[in-house]
Amino acid sequence: MAHDWQFDVPTAGSKRLPPDARYMEALSSQGYSFEVAIADLVDNSIDAGAKDVVVHFLRDGDQLVSLLVVDDGRGMDEKALDVAMTVGGRRDYAAGALGMFGTGLKAASLSHASAVTVVTTTKRTRAVGRRWLMARAVSGFQCDIVVPDYAQSLIDRYDNKRPIEWQGTVVRWDGVKGFPKHGGGGQTDRYLHRTINKLGLHLGLHLHRFLARDDFNITIAVEDVRTGTVYMNFGVEPLDPFGYPVTGHPDYPRSFMAALPSVGRVTLEAHIWTPKSNLDEYRAVGSVMDRQGFYFYRHDRLVQAGGWNNFRQPEQHLSLARVAVDLPDDPGDAFRLTVKKSGVEATPEFSAALEKAGDASGRTFLDYLGAAETVYRDARKRSGTTRKPVLPPGKGLDPVVRETIEDELPIIPSEEPISLRWQKLDNDLFFAVDREDRTIVLNQHYRAAILGGRRGGLNDAPLIKSLMYMLLHQVFEKEYSGSREKDNLQLWQSILISAARAEVDRVADDD
Repeated sequence: MAHDWQFDVPTAGSKRLPPDARYMEALSSQGYSFEVAIADLVDNSIDAGAKDVVVHFLRDGDQLVSLLVVDDGRGMDEKALDVAMTVGGRRDYAAGALGMFGTGLKAASLSHASAVTVVTTTKRTRAVGRRWLMARAVSGFQCDIVVPDYAQSLIDRYDNKRPIEWQGTVVRWDGVKGFPKHGGGGQTDRYLHRTINKLGLHLGLHLHRFLARDDFNITIAVEDVRTGTVYMNFGVEPLDPFGYPVTGHPDYPRSFMAALPSVGRVTLEAHIWTPKSNLDEYRAVGSVMDRQGFYFYRHDRLVQAGGWNNFRQPEQHLSLARVAVDLPDDPGDAFRLTVKKSGVEATPEFSAALEKAGDASGRTFLDYLGAAETVYRDARKRSGTTRKPVLPPGKGLDPVVRETIEDELPIIPSEEPISLRWQKLDNDLFFAVDREDRTIVLNQHYRAAILGGRRGGLNDAPLIKSLMYMLLHQVFEKEYSGSREKDNLQLWQSILISAARAEVDRVADDD
């Protein structure tokens, strides 16, 4: 039976439905990684005109106690601070601002801390502070007012250590969820080394255009609050994803124009990286599959580092292709930025425009993709002439390592991969070879010592596993082991057992 369709939904008035206080829990569960959350705070510092930003880890002996992000920006008066601490607070963002939704400070902070305190001062106003304590926030959006004397003392603490003078902002996290619960046995040092390295790379990449300027710096530091000792104090270096010393193709970089009906012309700056590069600008960005594709910028801030946005599937043959795209100030409906500023959603309009994109000489964007693929294939041919095909690596080896092996070595097609796993073995064995399951088995007894107290997982111990794969992959390419190969296996077993036991003894001595 046919029915008339109403193109508008009839309504009978409206009613106000304010959010439940538990909305704060949803706000803090948006999947912010640690480094993405810190980058969001640094964005606020940049919007405030900061020249120097310090990411400061505070520890008390072996225990990490707080994390602070300190800047020498314009600061805020009390009214502006209340707006900043309001979820979705309405504020007018200046042209070129990195902030967008009014949720970043709260969502990023409460994703990782049970309390976030903001203390700030301007040239004309006294220091003021507010604190969101998660336990109070979820019971009714109750935001604490920080005692003025403490607010000033926190400002003064950093006034003597950087050019803050009369203005600036301090964001303090307490109850940070990712901090080690027990810092003994070197856990805190290992956590700091791993976390700071990852954070430095992330900030260096996503804010590389700002860090390349002479008047902007980010410092990551660690201080022991008991002794006042400051160490691991270093500046973040820019990590330009297009910072190759020599282009991979003489015709690139080259600019193409994509015409999108809703936003107009968008420039695509197409680059081809040098094959086999070991530079951090190429290798530290991510895996082969992750680092190819589009690098979207919004107001000079990198908001997506790689990916083809449904234009095509990532593949190894395009691992040298990177395209810089500066989003228009008004992206319309063609581009949508995620709240975390860690990705861009592009509509089919963008993909359609890429098919027709070209430059003034008549060269097309599709020609560029073909050129990038050719450079990669030619480099593989040159290296493949001297390298024997190998069985592919499989489960248990970090995906980045697997992709590097597949990038560097020709793979025997249609073969089951070699997996690596931990399993209980006799203590006089470091490894075992399971030909039937095509698996390298590592002795679970030595796992903790090799990991050095770090948490284990499917792809843990990448260095040891990579070496074991390189040492043993040829064993699986033969149906049986000859006398010479058996002797080698026994030799490797003896040496590795001695090394593993030495590692166990070293850990015991440290304890």
